[in-house]
Amino acid sequence: MRSFVLPMLALGAAVCVSMPAAAAQAQNPATYTGQIKSPDGQNLGTVTVTAGPDGVVTRVEAHGLTPGWHGMHFHEKGSCADDKFASAGGHVHAVTPVVHGFLTDGHNDAGDLPNLYVAADGTAHAEVFSNLVTATRSGAKPYLMDDDGSALVIHAMPDDYASQPIGGAGVRVGCAVLAPAG
Repeated sequence: MRSFVLPMLALGAAVCVSMPAAAAQAQNPATYTGQIKSPDGQNLGTVTVTAGPDGVVTRVEAHGLTPGWHGMHFHEKGSCADDKFASAGGHVHAVTPVVHGFLTDGHNDAGDLPNLYVAADGTAHAEVFSNLVTATRSGAKPYLMDDDGSALVIHAMPDDYASQPIGGAGVRVGCAVLAPAG
């Protein structure tokens, strides 16, 4: 009986030793952050993107925006260098032609995100999940942290989730270059 108990205890100890490493990995996923800037360079808040096994969680904490709904998208380049944020390029995508809009048949625009609601005091707090992209190279989905990075862009108007090419969301009023946190 004694020889049966000892191997089970040894196996149990081996499993316990490996579990903390796996748990630590799950508790510390890769994160990327950026300062949201206005066209005139004012700080409008922060964005944090956390990598998941099948997408990303994006948290936005913003202030100084016009109240109401605003389109929000991942853009293909990690640049907010000009006052129109044109340097951020178009939406993140894997195929062309890009078909924008969650409500559009054949949608393939991986940069699409839900609209951001801004309260009457100009603040917004949101956390959304996207399974259309990954943070780093993983499978066939476009990934945000490629050679030229990516940016999160906030638009002046809501995305109608159908109009081409950006859902009628209007001009870019906020932009954040995503970079590794820490």
